[in-house]
Formats: sequence, C-alpha cells, structure tokens
Amino acid sequence: MNAADQVRSLQWAQTVAAIAALFRQSFPDARANLTPWRDDPQTRAFADQESLDLSFHLPGWSPRSQCRSFLVQLRLERAPAGEQAPPRLLGLTIRGLTYDAERWRLATLGDWQPTGSHLPQPAVVQALQGFCRGVFALFAAEGGQERSQVA
Repeated sequence: MNAADQVRSLQWAQTVAAIAALFRQSFPDARANLTPWRDDPQTRAFADQESLDLSFHLPGWSPRSQCRSFLVQLRLERAPAGEQAPPRLLGLTIRGLTYDAERWRLATLGDWQPTGSHLPQPAVVQALQGFCRGVFALFAAEGGQERSQVA
C-alpha cells in the first residue's frame, strides 16, 4: 500500500520521513515518491494493509545500480485491534526497476543478497543492506523489538 495512504499520525509521518532520509543518505540524488501505486480500482483491489510501499527515482539510468528506480516495500505486522503499539517490521524487499521491468530484487531473508538479471555493483548492495539495517534499527527503537541482522 502507498506510504502516503498509511500515514495517519504524526509519529507515523515521522517514521516514513526517517525511512526516506535513511535511503537518501546512501543515494542523495534519489527523489522519494510516497505513492508508487496508481489509484485505480484494479490496484485498490490488491491493496495490502500489511505493506508500506515507497519508491525512489534516480535522475537517470544508473549503471552502478542497474536501474532507474527503487521500489521499497516494508512488510509489517500490525498490533491487534484495540492496542496502540506501533507495527512490527517483519522484513523489507527492494526492487531495482527500469521502465521495462524489474532488474533485481533484494530481500531481508536468507543472506540479503540481490537476485535478478542485472545485479547492482557490490558498493550499491552494501549501501542497500546498510539501509535495511537502519530501517530495522528505526523500528526497534520505536517499538522496542529485537531483530537479528546480517553483517
């Protein structure tokens, strides 16, 4: 679901802004988009309340990243109804995209390594892994959760 549609409180707005700032630390030229999905009936039919999606667009083709845009999807576990606890971060998936298709995907499962047809350079992979660790740390600080991380 679009990150902009998920923001319903000041704290949640600050969390989304912090996620965007974390990404821009490694990719300062990237422009954040809090509404990567179209707002049409077909897209709304597949809206996932347990996902927070945002994208980052580069000013052009990046040979280092092997993409033009990054789609960042956070998988969340919401607190049971009636509880005010912040959502728990279960994992992230980052996709490197062009106008044509997905070029690669990095998920915080297993060894946190990208897979796909055109992989980003190792320095970009390290930056993406660092971003993922930062997002886990952000959610841990807000919710007091512990999460093991890959070095």
